Amino acid sequence: MIWNIIDRRERPYRWKTVNAVIEAVEHDNSVIDADKAPDADIRVLVDYAEREAVSVHDAVVWASGQQCPVTLYLYDKGAGIGREEHFQAQAVRFPNEDNDEATSL
Repeated sequence: MIWNIIDRRERPYRWKTVNAVIEAVEHDNSVIDADKAPDADIRVLVDYAEREAVSVHDAVVWASGQQCPVTLYLYDKGAGIGREEHFQAQAVRFPNEDNDEATSL
């Protein structure tokens, strides 16, 4: 089930072929100003999953079918999947050295 969508496409009007990543929405709990999600049941938790070269519609259907709440990340074709790009962008969720709380998006 989708609880959040983060669109990281540089070409947001391209819907036919994109890359999609899902993660449990609870991963975002450390971000300042994030809504706080309850911890998902470990038996259905989605730490990370990806789909390459799917339509936006198919990405939404796939993410909606998950058994735990997820954040759906959308990327342009050729970006985000299996690349450091997604994980580097997620660094916002972790506290920096000067602050015990993660920075906001």
